Amino acid sequence: MTRTRKKPLPTTPIKATITSLTHDGRGVASIDGKATFIDAALPGEEVEFLYTDIRRDYAEGRVVKVLNASKHRVEPKCPHFDVCGGCSFQHVDSATQIHFKQDLLVEQFSRIGKVTLSELWEPLIGSHWGYRRKARMGVKFVAKKNRVLVGFREKRNPYLAEMDNCIVMHPIVGSKLVELGEMIAGLTIRDKIPQIEVAIGDETCVLAVRVLEPPTAGDQAIMRAFAKAHSLSICLQSKGPDTIVPLDGEAEVIPTYALPEQGIEFKFKPAMFTQVNYEINRLMINRVLDTLKLTKTDAVLDLFCGLGNFTLPIAKYAGSVVGVEGDLPLVKHARENARHNGIENAEFYAADLSKDISDQPWAKRKYNKIMLDPSRAGASEVLPLIKHWQPEMIVYVSCNPSTLARDAGILVNEMGYKLIKAGVMDMFPQTAHVESIALFGK
Repeated sequence: MTRTRKKPLPTTPIKATITSLTHDGRGVASIDGKATFIDAALPGEEVEFLYTDIRRDYAEGRVVKVLNASKHRVEPKCPHFDVCGGCSFQHVDSATQIHFKQDLLVEQFSRIGKVTLSELWEPLIGSHWGYRRKARMGVKFVAKKNRVLVGFREKRNPYLAEMDNCIVMHPIVGSKLVELGEMIAGLTIRDKIPQIEVAIGDETCVLAVRVLEPPTAGDQAIMRAFAKAHSLSICLQSKGPDTIVPLDGEAEVIPTYALPEQGIEFKFKPAMFTQVNYEINRLMINRVLDTLKLTKTDAVLDLFCGLGNFTLPIAKYAGSVVGVEGDLPLVKHARENARHNGIENAEFYAADLSKDISDQPWAKRKYNKIMLDPSRAGASEVLPLIKHWQPEMIVYVSCNPSTLARDAGILVNEMGYKLIKAGVMDMFPQTAHVESIALFGK
């Protein structure tokens, strides 16, 4: 079969006027009637760009020259910004980034959910740099350069970016990418390590090194010396997350993060989901608690509860709370964290919330307040049960404004709830990711 040869992309820069932003932070222009999404371009700007892809319905490109710059444009702080795919917003001043995200949230409610947002919370804002404490970093031995790269993928490219630091990561790891690569280059299995899971707690840092072959005793000695020199812990992961173990002869280090205002400490394993930004996480939990206005008469249901990030602080003020999560190891860990904190009025159950769970004993109870914190896919599958629970209040935390808007449309237009208030939280500065919160009431 003859394969059609793809038409070569134009090599001459094209002039464009940017009219808006996409949900992932790219500028939008119309070129010959076709929507064109351009990296590092801002609304109102006139730019020259090169095509990186042309499809039947849309095209993509990258800025090569800014002819008329937005007042919000700044010089990216990271020298790897143009190549690394970890950040997409460093060319926007930090104060403006969150307002772009807020505008996107309002637009998504209107366009996708067909819902009007009448009141906005003030954005929750924290540190703009060095905030990230969880990450999965790629590792690649490049034989031609005799170097091991550690970091993130290139923009719209499967290759690992060549970078010597990451100023968005917590500096205990972000400032040591070169040293980490040099350490791995000295191992016999330097080409058998595809990734590192980074888990930084309040006091400790754990690196779970994925190994496709067992390291030798000498390899482990090199890792042990590196960990000691840089005040962190290294463990090995041979297969899935449940295979993470310490180096031979080393004690397991369990990272923790605390909620000082609620007197709660969470223990977690390196591959478990936790919020990447502890500062914003604490502010977010306080906002949820202030919004729920909990008393000992409240029965609360926390869906997609993870290891109890919201469940346990809610339990401090509510009469009872039930947390439900699809990941059984997270549920077991949530129970352990409840015991660790002496919390007895929180129950946890494992259930796939994308399936029918109406026959589950916990689902047959009544709850007057509900907390939702789903993945990017949203919570649409579980929303029909709202009719049974009939809560007076729903607080929805989302990492995807599109699915939040869709679910808001269901709650408002089909179930009779009102969108009372919503807002954004700066969980991921310098990136296009949007963390948001919405309050629904009868």
